[in-house]
This record gives sequence, C-alpha cells and structure tokens, in this order.
Amino acid sequence: MKILHIISSGGMYGAEAVILNMSRMLNEGPHRSLLGVFSNSSNPNLQLHEYATKEGIESYLIPCKGQIDRKAIASIRDLVQRTGVDVVHAHGYKADIYAYFALRASGVALVSTCHTWYDNDRMTFFYGVLDRLILRAYARVVAVSEDVRQRLLKSGVKAKKISMIRNGIDLRLFDRVSAVVKDELDWSAYQIVGLVGRLSVEKGVDIFMHAAARVLAHCPDAKFIVAGDGPDRAELETLIDQLGIRGSVRLLGRRDGMPSLYASLDVMVSASRQEGLPIAILEGMASRLPLIATAVGEVPAVILDGRTGVLVPTGAPDLLAAAIIELLRDPAKRERLGSAARQLIQDEYSAARMTADYLRVYEEALAAATKGSERSVESSTAPRGMTK
Repeated sequence: MKILHIISSGGMYGAEAVILNMSRMLNEGPHRSLLGVFSNSSNPNLQLHEYATKEGIESYLIPCKGQIDRKAIASIRDLVQRTGVDVVHAHGYKADIYAYFALRASGVALVSTCHTWYDNDRMTFFYGVLDRLILRAYARVVAVSEDVRQRLLKSGVKAKKISMIRNGIDLRLFDRVSAVVKDELDWSAYQIVGLVGRLSVEKGVDIFMHAAARVLAHCPDAKFIVAGDGPDRAELETLIDQLGIRGSVRLLGRRDGMPSLYASLDVMVSASRQEGLPIAILEGMASRLPLIATAVGEVPAVILDGRTGVLVPTGAPDLLAAAIIELLRDPAKRERLGSAARQLIQDEYSAARMTADYLRVYEEALAAATKGSERSVESSTAPRGMTK
C-alpha cells in the first residue's frame, strides 16, 4: 500500500511527529509512505520536508500562494497521479480542504486525522467549521481524542467513519541521548524545568511563566526553558520581564533534535488550557521524564496522577508551582514517575501499535472508496429512470 501524507506545517509539532513516526514504520515494512508539504508563500515552514528528506522519506513541496490557490489544488492532483498512491492522508484543515477539492472525483481513498481545532479567533473558527463539513465526504476520519470525536459527530460525520487512534512514539529515538541543551546553556549545574509547545494561548505558556516565578521564590537555582515558537512570543517576552525572571528563563524557539532537549530536563510541564493528546507529553514520557500536566482533553488517559505523572487543574499557577517544587525536591519520586511513564508508552503508545491501527483504517478507506466508485459507474451506466 502506498500512502501520501499531506500537511500545511507550522513547525515540528505533534502532527509532524506522528507523520514521521508512522512513515518510518510503514517504510520498514512492505508499505510506502511519502509526504506532500505545503510551501506557503506567507509562512514557508519546511522543517518537516527537510527532516523527511534527511531520513530518506520521499517528500514533495506543494507551492501555495495565499489562502486560496487553484494551482495548489492542481499540484496535489498531479502529485497523486505521478506517485500512484492508494490513500491520501490529510492532516489539518488546510490539507483536508485542498485534498478534498483536488481529489473528490478521483476515486482515491481520502483519510484525515483531526488532531484538534483551536477556535482562537473568528477566522480559525470559520476554517474549523468548514473543515468538519468537508470531512463528511472523507472515506475515514481519525480522532485523537474523545472531544474531537464528539465535535465530528455533532458536525454530521457518520460514526461508522470515525476511528479513535492514540498517537504513538518511536521509542528508539529516546534511548542513549546526550543532554546537550544543558551544555549549550551552560546550565549543567542546575535543575531544569521545561515546556514544549507552540507559543499560543491554548498551550498556557503564560501560566507556566507565572508558576516559574513562584517556584524561583523557593528554589532560586531552578531554570526554565520553553521549546517552540508562535504568535505569543512577544507577549511572553514582556511577561518574563514583568515577572523579573529573565535570568532564569529561556525561550528557545524551534528546536532540532528534540530527544536531546528532553534528556536535558529534570521535570517537564504541560500547562495547556485546551488539548487533545499532545505528542510532546508522550515524547517526554518516552524519555523517562517526571511530568506535570493540566487535566485537559485526553491527557488524564496517560498522566495517571501519582503513578505516571502529576495532574493539576488548568489555569492554576499556584498549584502548578507547588507540584514543580515537590518534584524538584524529591529525586526518588522523579525516578519512580519517569520509569512508570516510559513503561506505559512502551506498552500502549508505541509507533508500531499506532501504525497497525492506521493500516486498518487505510484498508477500510480503500474498501469504501472502491464501493463508491462502483456505485458511480452503475449510476452512470443505468438506463434513464432506473434506480439502484
């Protein structure tokens, strides 16, 4: 089976990690995975394309100018014809919409993974609504959380088309990794608390900063890092200065080599206000990190409070700070939580398991697309007035 993943990427985040993890697994077996990455004129983020190319994963760029580009639709159609793929797997609303208009009459099986929707403003809300309407026509749709599944159902996507698939991690990437970020920052003598995520309101980085200020009042030698970029960077830089914690905080921006960053942390935090199941949490757990996370979305399915991590309410910097202080002062607890977290990922959230689940979805999508093509042929060849 040959699968083409299509995505408009904003950086190396959850969806991108899922695509790479799955592509590695597929290409190690009898299947073939390739990528189509939008090269957007306004924000041409090509990290995923570059990562894939370095790893020997076949990847193509899809030029796209502005919000609506008919040439991009034609490019997708041409790419599918040239590569002879069996399934097109779209990730995100832009990929969903463009792939649909490019391939709706082609008979190619369309699959989408809905990682989540962030309705932060009127435009993204509109795109989310349009996306969910278009997904009704897809052969199969994958939800990464129950919240996403419910939103799909409310939007009219048939239940039989929706599958729940948990994200998976390639554990091999997180073994025998050096803590190079500590050396880069010259922070080898300090305990480091880190957050990985986009700098946007739903990720709660501002909450993390407020918690950091509280922690530093009790643990002045602690250090804090955030890996990721996004629209709220300037506001966060201002907040850091207002809190007076500039000397203990670093916003690292986009990072290559995430396993080495995880290896540099003593404690990892997810302070999100809204989530599905963040790939960063799974990667941190695979890295044997003790994790503190807000109890949102599907996070409580993996962060079992007191067993594989610590849960705190969202929007509560005082409680987040207290949890961080406790872990910084208790190395035995950090070790226990990190080991249990790694074991859970190994048992239930491996990339191999995720890939096997997706292969079943691809097979169902191919069967549904074939039936749809057969019905179209029957309808076009039936005598006028005859119905099937």
